[in-house]
Amino acid sequence: MAVMEKMHTTKEYRKLTEMHRGLLNRVKSAYNSGSLLTKEISDTADDLLFDEVLKVLRDIPVAQLNRERKGIRVKALTDHGYETAADLSHATVKEISDLGGIGDTGAKMIMEEIMKIIAETKKFTRIRITLDDRSAKKTRLIRALYRYRNLEKDLKDCAGFLKDNEKTVTALLADAETGTSLFKRLFSSREKKETAEQAYKRLLELFNGTYTTAGEGYAKRIGEVFSCTEETAWNDFADNAAAYFTTLEAFTGGFTGNEESESLLPKTLAEQVNAYEIHTEGMRCELRRYQSWGVKYILHQKKVLLGDEMGLGKTVQAIAAMVSLRNEGNSHFLVICPASVTANWCREVTAKSDLNVFRLHGSHRDEMTERWIREGGCAVTTYETASALNIPETLQIALVTADEAHYIKNPEAQRTKTVLKICKQTERILLMTGTAMENRADEMIALIRILSEPVSDRLEEIKYLSAQKQFRREAASVYLRRKRDEVLGELPDLIENSEWLQLNEAEEEKYAESVFSGTYNDVRRVSWNVDHMRDSTKAARMMELIYEAEAEGRKVIVFSFFLDTIRRVTELLGNHCVNPITGSVPAAERQQIIDEFEMSPPGTVLPAQIISGGTGVNIQSANVVIICEPQLKPSTETQAISRAYRMGQTRNVLVYRLLAEDTADERIMEILEEKKRLFHAFAEQSEAAARKRNAYERNRTEKRRQYEQIYRKSNGDQK
Repeated sequence: MAVMEKMHTTKEYRKLTEMHRGLLNRVKSAYNSGSLLTKEISDTADDLLFDEVLKVLRDIPVAQLNRERKGIRVKALTDHGYETAADLSHATVKEISDLGGIGDTGAKMIMEEIMKIIAETKKFTRIRITLDDRSAKKTRLIRALYRYRNLEKDLKDCAGFLKDNEKTVTALLADAETGTSLFKRLFSSREKKETAEQAYKRLLELFNGTYTTAGEGYAKRIGEVFSCTEETAWNDFADNAAAYFTTLEAFTGGFTGNEESESLLPKTLAEQVNAYEIHTEGMRCELRRYQSWGVKYILHQKKVLLGDEMGLGKTVQAIAAMVSLRNEGNSHFLVICPASVTANWCREVTAKSDLNVFRLHGSHRDEMTERWIREGGCAVTTYETASALNIPETLQIALVTADEAHYIKNPEAQRTKTVLKICKQTERILLMTGTAMENRADEMIALIRILSEPVSDRLEEIKYLSAQKQFRREAASVYLRRKRDEVLGELPDLIENSEWLQLNEAEEEKYAESVFSGTYNDVRRVSWNVDHMRDSTKAARMMELIYEAEAEGRKVIVFSFFLDTIRRVTELLGNHCVNPITGSVPAAERQQIIDEFEMSPPGTVLPAQIISGGTGVNIQSANVVIICEPQLKPSTETQAISRAYRMGQTRNVLVYRLLAEDTADERIMEILEEKKRLFHAFAEQSEAAARKRNAYERNRTEKRRQYEQIYRKSNGDQK
C-alpha cells in the first residue's frame, strides 16, 4: 500500500506518456518526410531527363530501327500508329508482339534497339532549369532541392537524436505502462510498480530537459521548411542557382551535363589527378564538380595554365587551391593581376574563403606588404606594382597566381620578367586567362614556357600542328580549358539578336558627312553621333528594348566602345540608369556602381564602355545585353556578354546588337563572322577538353546525322 501511495496518479502517467509518444511521432514523421527528399529529387530529375530524351526520340522515325537491315517490320509498326522512337518508348514487348506479323522475337529485337537508343541519347541530354520555365515538374524539383538544402544539417541531427533517444524512451514508456490504469496497478507486482515509478521520473526529467527542446525544434524546423511556398523556393534558387545545381549533381551524377573532366584527359594523368586529395575547409562557397576537379589538376600538376572560358569560376578554383594548401600548412599566396580587377580579387577572396587578404597597391602598399609577410595570407598586387614589392628572397610563396595571363605573353616585357623573378620563390604557378588567343601558337607557347620549358620546346617543334590533336596532347600536362556548354549544361539559353535598323534622313546626312570626312570612328558611331538623340533610330530601339526588359522584370547592360556614346546613353536614360563604367572609373568606384546596380529594381540600366565593363566584373543580375555598335574583334563582344552569361545566371540572356543597314555596320559584321570562323583554333581547345567537345559537337550537328550516330552507337558501330 505504501508503494501505491508514492506512485503518481494514472492521469499523470497517461498525460506524460502521451506527450512523449506525441513528441517521438512528430520527430519521426518529420525525419521520415525529410529522408524521402533524396528519392524525390532523383525521381523528379529522372522524369525531367526522360522528358528531354523524348523530345529527341520524337524526331527519330521508326525506319531508323532497320537501318542495319535486321529484318525489323517497320511497316507493321507504322500501320499501327508507331511513327517515331518516342511512340515505342513506353511500349512493352507483349504489346509489340501482338501486332500482326512481328512476333516475340521481332518485338524483343525492336525494344532492345529502342532501349539502346534511349541509353545513348541520355548521354548528351541535359536538364535546364531557368526562371523563365517554371513547369510543374521543375517546380517540384526546385522545392525538393530547397527543402534538402535547408534541412540537410537538421536531418542529420534529427537522425542522431532518434538514434540516441528513441530506443531508451520507448523502453521507458513500456516500463511506465503499469501506471497508466488502475487495473494494471492492481494486478502488477511490487517490482513492476517500482519500475514504473522510476520510468515515470526519468521520463519527466527528460521531458523537462533539452530532449524536448531539441525534439520539438527539429519537428518545427522541418515542418516549416516543408511548408515552403513555390515562390520561396524559386526566389532562393534565383539567389543561389549554382549551389542548387551543385546539390543536384550529387544526386544525379551529371544529369545537368557536368560529366567529369578526368574522362577527357589521358588515362594515366586523369587517374593521378583524380586521386589527389584537396582540403577545402574554410571555403565559403560550394565548388562545382568540374571546379573541384580543376583544383585537383592545379595542385597535382603544380604549374598550370587554366584557360577555362569566362564565367566558369577560375577565380574560385584559384582560391580553393590556396585554401587547400593553407590547410596543409602553407602560409603565403600571391595574386598578380591588372589594376582594374584588384578590388574584385580582394572581395572574392574574402567572400569565398576565410583567408586573410592584403592589397599590395596604392599608398599603403609597403605597410600591407610587411603585414602579409608577417601574418601570411593572400596578397593581391598589380603587374606594374609587383616589381616594386620588397619581398624577401627567403620567403616561400606556396602559390603565385597570374590573372589575365596574356599580359605576360611577351618574354621581353618588364612585367613578364618581374613575374618570372617572383616565381623563383614558389614551386606552384597558376596562370589564368579566359581570353581566346585567336590561333596564335607563339603566344600559347610563350605562356607555357613560363611553366615548363620541356613542354614548350616540344610544342615549338610541332606548332604547325597547333590545331591538331597531337599539339593539344603535348600541352595537356600544363593546359586545361573547359567551355561553358561542356560543364554548365544547366546554363540558360544565350539568345542573340541582330537588330538591323534603317537610317532616317538626319542620320543618313550625318553618316555621309562622316564618310566624306574620312573619320573612321565617326563612321562606326553611326546613329549615335546625330545632333539630337530624338533622331537616333538606335537610341529609339534601345529604349524600346529597355522598356520591354522592365516589363519582364529584367535588368540591362548597354555596351559601347565609344565614351561619347556612353555619355549620350547615360543622359538619355537619366534616372533609369546607374553611373556608367568607363576606363577612367577607379576599381573601387566601379565595384560600388556594380553593387548599386545589383540592388536596383528591374528596368535599371548599367551603361559601360565595352573595353572596361566587359572585363573583370560579374553582373549576373543583368540578363539583357545591348551592344550599341559591332566591335572589331569577336573576343571583345564575347567577353562583354560573359559578364552576364555566366555561372549563377538563372534566366535566358538576351543579346541585342544594334546595327544600321547600308552602313559600315554591315561590313564589320561580315568581317566578324569570318573571324569567328577562323578563331576556332587550338586556344579554344585542349587535350583535357577535346574528347568531350568533339562528342558534343557531333551531337549538335544537323538532326539526321545526329540520329544516325545515335543508332550507329546503339548497334556497337564505333566508326
